[in-house]
Amino acid sequence: MNNYILLQQYWWLIVSLLAAILVFLLFVQGGNSLIFSLGKTEEQRQMIINSTGRKWEFTFTTLVTFGGGFFASFPLFYSTSFGGAYWLWMLILFSFVLQAVSYEFQSKMGNLLGKNTYRTFLVINGVVGPLLLGVAVATFFTGSNFLINKGNMTNTVMPVISSWGNAWHGLDALANIWNLTLGIAVFFLARTLGILYLINNIDDKILNTNSRKAIIPNAALFLVFFLAFIGKILISTGYAVNPDTKQIFMQPCKYFLNFVEMPIVFALFLVGVGLVLFGILKTILRTRFTKGIWYTGAGTILTVLALLLCVGYNNTAYYPSNLDLQSSLTLSNSCSSQFTLSTMAYASLIIPFVIAYIVYAWRSIDKKKIDAEEMRGEGHKY
Repeated sequence: MNNYILLQQYWWLIVSLLAAILVFLLFVQGGNSLIFSLGKTEEQRQMIINSTGRKWEFTFTTLVTFGGGFFASFPLFYSTSFGGAYWLWMLILFSFVLQAVSYEFQSKMGNLLGKNTYRTFLVINGVVGPLLLGVAVATFFTGSNFLINKGNMTNTVMPVISSWGNAWHGLDALANIWNLTLGIAVFFLARTLGILYLINNIDDKILNTNSRKAIIPNAALFLVFFLAFIGKILISTGYAVNPDTKQIFMQPCKYFLNFVEMPIVFALFLVGVGLVLFGILKTILRTRFTKGIWYTGAGTILTVLALLLCVGYNNTAYYPSNLDLQSSLTLSNSCSSQFTLSTMAYASLIIPFVIAYIVYAWRSIDKKKIDAEEMRGEGHKY
């Protein structure tokens, strides 16, 4: 295996890890979607908002970093998906911008819209963000409607390499039942993670009791939709790449075979699912257990990472085209130059230091659990 292929696989690993961390951080959106259902009083709603509000920057920053990493390492995907399916991505980004505005302005003096209006915006972000992100990720398995023509690079009038095959520009992904299945699974996963985080981060008996009651239906619905999607992709025909000719063809049970042929990735998936279930079940069965978010969160990262490695490694087209099979994107036909990937690989060495700083900042923020007394104080509150 030459250095260029290793760099392609290295950067797919980095991008997949960023995506996996992003899915874990969707606990912010999940918590926001529960503001009115869990918070029965103004004080309880304020505690929920301040709990998630102290972490929303992590989610937003990871989303932007994920997009930037994809752009730098696999620019053809970026131009094809972000440039073609722009309505889908614009809705996702708009919901996150709506979140940022809502946190900052709901408690400002002279707020004409009122707190509940901005809180409703947070609920919208809590529903739309995870749902549409799940739909977008599902297209890695189900395909999208685009065409690639690299010959257009020499066209001086319109050097457009990729084009979308219909006028819906990404909204067509919502018409696929399996895309929606994963989208709904991610939505209920975000709510489950949000509940687990609130249990860990807020010291309030009534809110804790409400959260533990809510985790059962949300976790159950997540498992139903997630297992349905996983079952579907394991038995369905997948998009394979001939390593010699680079031709793309349909292969029965491709993603199942990927797990079989990549046992380390399959082990990551099984450990991840096990940790997700452990965190949920122990929280349900042990009323004093509050650390479920860390088990389920770590399991979420491993599971999503394994799924994305499965769809990108082992001669697989990670972004299939439903219009023209040979337009499908692979690691080799959509990546940056070897020089660019090499340069970024050196820059990526600072990632462990960034993660260490995030852990330090996180621990400092969560040193003391949020409680009603803090909400009555004079400190900074959302």
